[in-house]
Amino acid sequence: MRFLLAVIVIAASGWSGYWFIGQSGLNRGFAAWFESRRADGWVAEASDITVQGFPNRFDTGFTDLVLADPETGLAWEAEFFQILALSYQPNHLIAVWPDQQLIATPQEKFLVESEDMRASLRIAPDTRLAPERATLTAEFLQITPEARPDEATALTSLTLAAERQQETEYRLGLSAEGLTLAAPWQARLDPQGRLPRQISGLHADLTVRFDRVWDRSAVEDARPQPTEIKLKLADAKWGQLHLQAAGEVTVTPEGWPEGEITLKARNWRDMLRIAAETGAVPESMLGTLENGFSLMAQMSGNPETLDVPLTFRNGRIQLGPIPIGPAPVLRLR
Repeated sequence: MRFLLAVIVIAASGWSGYWFIGQSGLNRGFAAWFESRRADGWVAEASDITVQGFPNRFDTGFTDLVLADPETGLAWEAEFFQILALSYQPNHLIAVWPDQQLIATPQEKFLVESEDMRASLRIAPDTRLAPERATLTAEFLQITPEARPDEATALTSLTLAAERQQETEYRLGLSAEGLTLAAPWQARLDPQGRLPRQISGLHADLTVRFDRVWDRSAVEDARPQPTEIKLKLADAKWGQLHLQAAGEVTVTPEGWPEGEITLKARNWRDMLRIAAETGAVPESMLGTLENGFSLMAQMSGNPETLDVPLTFRNGRIQLGPIPIGPAPVLRLR
């Protein structure tokens, strides 16, 4: 009995020592990281950093957190932010956001409001801290331009997931329900008010290859850039409209996509009419396009469903035979 008691006391003392050493290491590590960011010209401040959770958790809390990168012009402010981890599995983290936070871009500032916004993150057990798997969820999310408080965009639920497949290849997933667009966007996309206020569902499954691994240097130095995108399926439903997409594009060093995405549009005539109402398609071309697309739809076997390629080439976009305009530049700031 004495021997067993001695073993328990020694084990408890050893575990306590491990926890307090870990706590001290986390405090020093975060303090050094903030100091290093300030040395690089960042704004990196927190009024308080605490590590709690003895004996089985390392729960780090940041109060009045402000981070701003002068090179990209991006900034983030949060009243509090938490990083939670089990002391015996420190590479599996849970991040918890506050109900309100402020994100600034070079163009404007946005108020982000959410309910139960958190992320699960499993990182490689080394000093690079490269994410292996991550999932972010929110029961409610609303983004409002600070200068235009009446132009909020909101979601009833959001799930984002990422998993590293190979060294620089990541599988990404998106599920968004109940997307309510800001009033100007709603009016721009549906000027006649034909569609419901909410986009009922938006889902995507894709694989993206980057020019290097996502790790701590992505925050400290520069973001990895996409080089190849394989879209397994994107699916969006808005009222009676249903749009799906799949295909592959490569991304040039300048950020231009090159390749083809196949679009499948159900009730495509309604989409075409709405595109004409928004000015995306000239009224003078509406009849010609409807006749041409109708022939393409009949060839596919279902006159109400249209399969048409969206082609990216030489910095331009083309929908079937129709030039759309310049392609987006796919560069991460």
